[in-house]
Amino acid sequence: QVQLVESGGGLVQPGGSLRLSCAASVSGLSLDTYSIGWFRQAPGKEREGVSCMDISKGRTYYPDSVKGRFTISTDNAKNTVYLQMNNLKPEDTAVYYCAATLAFYSPFVEDEFDYWGQGTQVTVSS
Repeated sequence: QVQLVESGGGLVQPGGSLRLSCAASVSGLSLDTYSIGWFRQAPGKEREGVSCMDISKGRTYYPDSVKGRFTISTDNAKNTVYLQMNNLKPEDTAVYYCAATLAFYSPFVEDEFDYWGQGTQVTVSS
């Protein structure tokens, strides 16, 4: 079982940066056995993936909309996953969720992720 709690959201001006954190409480296995995803949902839009980390292959994935601006990382000693977001744009405004799964087959497929946090709001506005 995994419990995930996101933090670090807030209001930031266009061009600014934020680092989101996802604190994981893991029972049984350790966090580094889980693949991790960050998703976001803007008002009136479907939830979309913005970053995934495939633990088994050591690969990370980003959609073109955030590639070069967002970076996913983990600190296994702290059981925490991060999403560094730079050069933020108004279209990045959304609720951001982290998610975890033991069975990762392809990036950004929500159904593959078994555990979800409650989300943290990111607003990019001047």
